[in-house]
Amino acid sequence: MRERQFISRLLDVAGCGEHPLLSQGIGDDCAVLSGQLLHDRLVTTDMLVEGAHFDLRWHPAYLLGRKSLVVNISDIAAMGGRAQFALLSVALPARMDDAWLNDFIEGFTNKLAEEDVVLIGGDTASGDKLVISVTVLGSVAQGKALKRRGARPGDGVYVTGPLGLAAAGLHLCQRRRFKFDDVAVSPWPHLLKALLDPDGQSAMGGLLSALGGVSAMQDVSDGLATDLAHICAASGVAAELFANRLTPHPELENYCQLVGLDPIDRQLRGGEDYQLVFTMPPEREAALALTCANRDLPEPKRIGLIREGAGVWLLQGGAATEITFQGYEHG
Repeated sequence: MRERQFISRLLDVAGCGEHPLLSQGIGDDCAVLSGQLLHDRLVTTDMLVEGAHFDLRWHPAYLLGRKSLVVNISDIAAMGGRAQFALLSVALPARMDDAWLNDFIEGFTNKLAEEDVVLIGGDTASGDKLVISVTVLGSVAQGKALKRRGARPGDGVYVTGPLGLAAAGLHLCQRRRFKFDDVAVSPWPHLLKALLDPDGQSAMGGLLSALGGVSAMQDVSDGLATDLAHICAASGVAAELFANRLTPHPELENYCQLVGLDPIDRQLRGGEDYQLVFTMPPEREAALALTCANRDLPEPKRIGLIREGAGVWLLQGGAATEITFQGYEHG
């Protein structure tokens, strides 16, 4: 499949899309967004490079297409916003066959539809490695964007869902050359889904923005130890995490016991969870619980506390260990 054929196939599946703010979509040198700006605009971009961010030996094309969009959806959610438009650019090695590319397109456009996002452009080129670059534009109510800066001493530290599953899934795939086609009979479906087909926390991000009281937030893509450190550095505070609050997902706990890994280490240092970590005064917990129940969303869990100082510290067995920026780094 040549570059123009890739674009043609992508348009056949995704369509040109319609949106009230879109006056010119795909088909010109630029997309044109118009209308009154009643919301603040959010823009994010991520690049996924073969060999550093994904491995084609065990990451199916369809699921890689979905994940390519999710990593950007997660950034928009981390600001409390909602994604609206996307641009997709890829560098295509000659070895990629048509079946693989069609599956990738199907996965990407399927996720576009799930998230109600309109594709408005992109680019293609030839390359030695597969490189996928996605840019997403979104919006958030004026003045409601949740930033890394704002955490205050006395705030609780919260996460929106289980951590460490993707890191354990990576361990599994790297060592067993696991094929996703076998997931139906695998004892590790949550690990594999977390790694290969994660979900962005769009609904929860919007809820937290509207709730009021959330002082800082970001997504967990590079590991909690690193992503919470970004909040602390931007806010000029320290964070204490309680080891006894880092209760692992049952599947993570079982896998770690089987292969001799530490589930707390996976939760702190493993990357690509795409949950949200945020800070908030503990007295807001009742309002958060009620709002989550009304929207049928799981209630975030408090796992730590913000205090004066610097860095991220793990409190375990009566000792405090600094874990600042000790998360996952892509090779």
